[in-house]
Amino acid sequence: MNIKYFFLRLVRHFLPEGLARFLLKRRWIIRPGLESSDPTAAVEQYIAGLTAYEKSIQNKRILVFGYGGRFAVGAELLRRGAAHVVLCDHFVLLDKERNLELLPAYKDYLLLENEDVKPRAEFITLLHGDIREDSIQQQIAQVDYVLSTSVYEHLDDVDGITRALAKLTAPQGAQLHFVDLRDHYFQLPFEMLAYTENTWKNFLNPTSNLNRFRANDYRKVFNTYFGKTNISVIQRLEDEFNKTRARIRPEFLTGDDDIDSIALIHIFAELPASD
Repeated sequence: MNIKYFFLRLVRHFLPEGLARFLLKRRWIIRPGLESSDPTAAVEQYIAGLTAYEKSIQNKRILVFGYGGRFAVGAELLRRGAAHVVLCDHFVLLDKERNLELLPAYKDYLLLENEDVKPRAEFITLLHGDIREDSIQQQIAQVDYVLSTSVYEHLDDVDGITRALAKLTAPQGAQLHFVDLRDHYFQLPFEMLAYTENTWKNFLNPTSNLNRFRANDYRKVFNTYFGKTNISVIQRLEDEFNKTRARIRPEFLTGDDDIDSIALIHIFAELPASD
């Protein structure tokens, strides 16, 4: 057992969620994902990923899953040619200060109202709540693409949420998700796999939740709901994996080091045409 890791994970597990979100918003200690820290890079990554599958955002309806309260990714997708963007998040945590900074660069898609930035409804829809609930699903029409970055590893119901997102995807539509399989205590990217489910859930799992899914787990879920699924490896960490392998629990091992050492992936899933 790594004592330093165990102590820091214990602190993070019992850190009040309100304080965690306060630190995240101010980028103190807890760092935000790419869509908040560098939204332009996030959009470039989405466009490049879709282009690899001969997909274009031009004139498409796009849902950004887990947008983090900042409108920048949605506005930039629109500027690059998307027709409409749905910004979806379970929580209402709008980043007022950084959204204000987006004006006037995105004035075509955002407006100033009572000293606050609001999205123009003809271009951006905000969808806040549990995507699995019918009342939330009914608020929007189907979309052509669902996109996310560093969101899926935090889900507590991967199957249920994937099913819900598939229902919101139009026939021949697609999803592109960038997923980080590492322990987010990044110095020890496989350490979380060394603990039983009981120890992880009750003492070490951060309030942001790390589901500990591996690449094959995601493949199984997406194959259930999509006609075509491709999982591409972005990064493997063989040395780090080898250092931890002896302590990793058997349920996280396939026996194939090429699979077990995977750290970063993207998932592309496509629905067939309707009958």
